[in-house]
Amino acid sequence: MHERSSVGELAERLRKELDRYSPGGKLPSSRALVERFRVSPVTVSRALAQLAAEGLVVTRPGAGAFRARPRATAAPAGDTSWQEVALSADGAADLVPRSVDASGVLVSLAAPPPGVIEFNGGYLHPSLQPERAMAAALSRGGRRTGAWGRPPVEGLPELREWFARGIGGPVTAAGVLVTSGGQSALTTALRALAPPGAPVLVESPTYPGMLAIARAAGLRPVPVPVDADGVRPALLADAFRATGARVLVCQPLFQNPTGAVLAPGRRGEVLRIAREAGAFVVEDDFVRRLVHEDAGPLPRPLAADDPDGVVVHVCSLTKATSPSFRVGALAAHGPVLERLRAIQIVDTFFVPRPLQEATLELVGSPAWPRHLRAISTALRTRRDAMTAALRLHLPELVLPHVPSGGYHLWPRLPAGAAESALTAAALRAGVAVTPGRPYFSAEPPAGHLRLSFAAVAGAGEIAEGVRRLRAACDEVLGHGG
Repeated sequence: MHERSSVGELAERLRKELDRYSPGGKLPSSRALVERFRVSPVTVSRALAQLAAEGLVVTRPGAGAFRARPRATAAPAGDTSWQEVALSADGAADLVPRSVDASGVLVSLAAPPPGVIEFNGGYLHPSLQPERAMAAALSRGGRRTGAWGRPPVEGLPELREWFARGIGGPVTAAGVLVTSGGQSALTTALRALAPPGAPVLVESPTYPGMLAIARAAGLRPVPVPVDADGVRPALLADAFRATGARVLVCQPLFQNPTGAVLAPGRRGEVLRIAREAGAFVVEDDFVRRLVHEDAGPLPRPLAADDPDGVVVHVCSLTKATSPSFRVGALAAHGPVLERLRAIQIVDTFFVPRPLQEATLELVGSPAWPRHLRAISTALRTRRDAMTAALRLHLPELVLPHVPSGGYHLWPRLPAGAAESALTAAALRAGVAVTPGRPYFSAEPPAGHLRLSFAAVAGAGEIAEGVRRLRAACDEVLGHGG
């Protein structure tokens, strides 16, 4: 962090001094800048690279850095209003919509303004990410023989084998495709399994990013309610009969947003109901590695108990590492695998080989199990801190379920409380929260918030965030706690 800030500071100081030099004029040497500003040679080269990227400086190897010549006057802006017609013509008849609503996804991707506590984050706080282990793995992976060559389109055999072992049961390396994270894998799965215009059964509530994928592919999400034990089998069977759907998307482990785990007695039922409907189950096993310290043994993935190829399994390393460590897997068996493979190849060719090599280095290192143990402890501590603070200071927010995995809580708002007003008031008070509405594909039964405890610095920030949320509730609900 210190290196990054000093690069920005040096670039700013050099930017202010550029007027001293005529266009094409030579700047002081890197050595002179190192001595004058008392920074490292690396800081100097990065600051100059930043100015070069901005078009203010030109660097010539062996000759030095020079002030760039002014650019030609910008061309006058054209008239792009014709695009409104081109982009919307006959849009109502499109099976696959050409405009995509990304708002549900951006909630967890957009950085909040400075000073705002991030209860809406979808990833680990930098202090919880294995930054040193990832950097070392990337360095080692990049030096492996052939690391910058073209990988097999399905992924490196050793990485496919590692994912298959983690899933278990009948899943083999031959049935695994390496993907660029879970979102990409879900996109491939839904495009492979349902034609535009078809219904797809989804849990209610569920992950907004998956609803966005479905709608962008022209599919109709049909909600199947979940309770504390996961998706409800009787309602699932009714939904398959009523819609003729051939796909169910579910998260059997620490469901997003409810945190529910599919009960042992329901696992076989869900597979049997899907099999009788001639349907696939897309299992999004997104946070298996974010289990809390007190969880006890985890149930196996549904794919591990599925000899008939009903389950298309999706998992990813992103949630347990960093938003930019986009490596995941799609696993299936039977004829569907060839269709999944073809769609992925057409869309993305393959996951960059250096990232796959780095993944093998990371998961094969002693740092990996250490990291998983550390986040298991940290997430339990943070979950307990947020749960205690909410119960003490915001008792009107009902917490029906406290999960033993994942990274967030799902409190229900009091009857009549306006989600949108509370979300806006919270942001004014300095805490970003996620409203519940985007998690429902139809009308929600009640107002909710999703509160993440993984994207903040620690227990102190959780306490302060709850204090700010209390102030927002006082403003919107009109009473103190």
